[in-house]
Amino acid sequence: MARDSVRSVWLTWRAAMERALYGPGGFYLRERPSGHFRTSVNASPVFAEAMLAVLTDVDARLGHPPRLDLVDMGAGEGALVSTVLALAPPDLARRLRVTAVDLAPRPAGLAEEIVWTSGPPDSITGLVVANEWLDNVPLDVVERTERGPRLVEVDSATGRERLGPPPHDADLEWLERWWPLTRVGQRAEVGRTRDEAWASVIRRIARGRAIAVDYAHFLAERPPCGTLTGYRDGVVVPPVPDGSCDITAHVALDACAEAGRTAGPPAVLTTQRAALSALGFDGRRPALETARSDPRGYLRALTRASQEAELINPDGLGGFIWLCQDIDR
Repeated sequence: MARDSVRSVWLTWRAAMERALYGPGGFYLRERPSGHFRTSVNASPVFAEAMLAVLTDVDARLGHPPRLDLVDMGAGEGALVSTVLALAPPDLARRLRVTAVDLAPRPAGLAEEIVWTSGPPDSITGLVVANEWLDNVPLDVVERTERGPRLVEVDSATGRERLGPPPHDADLEWLERWWPLTRVGQRAEVGRTRDEAWASVIRRIARGRAIAVDYAHFLAERPPCGTLTGYRDGVVVPPVPDGSCDITAHVALDACAEAGRTAGPPAVLTTQRAALSALGFDGRRPALETARSDPRGYLRALTRASQEAELINPDGLGGFIWLCQDIDR
């Protein structure tokens, strides 16, 4: 969707995001994510190794079923499931049903074993991974005025904003519970659409685990002005919903966790740093003396340690929050 072809239309932010990201010629139907921002998946294959470790644990907990699902929500270029499939031992790989879920066209060269689809399977036994998926689920923005909360509308061509009507009752209820606006001028991003998206995934899992990984905030420390952000070519840009850039907003993962609990068992929230460290990915550097006895091995180990360190850096990718939920119906 070329910027100069977008007409000025006043829309709610939810409608504007839906159109700009997923409408005809939208950003995610046209662009590949790796060209615009860095994620844990494309940082290094170590993240896929960690997901394989989780998948192996899920497989054991389920008693090594004859068919084991691996579902990647918002699969992008399919890099995560491709790497996991390539690294999986033969017995596990033979039993895997790998599903990459994305609205974009199937990437060229993807292994034929990988099912590419716009929606997850109706029934899942295994592992669902949603890495930076929820932050791109469109949502509305609300601002507190002297007359109460009002929807924020945006000009799709320029990004200019104006105040619109009050939110729907369901959104007002969500705001009261999860993002109360106490002062005039405060803004909130209504995460009810993300809650519903996560709950819909949980309801599809018969047995297994679901993991959402995203930048997040929590009830006690919601950002007073919201988090809407644009990305283009690796640079932060104004979030103009004209289809020329990614538009994202951090996720109220505590609300998603509660929505998931209503659809299944309780969820656990932890940092990526803690989750990966618990799996043994701790970024520990090799002993210096091995540089003399095995210089090539030392360099390989040092590269590996650097890759792990990037994924667990608390000021970077390690600051992501993991929402984990086990289901056994």
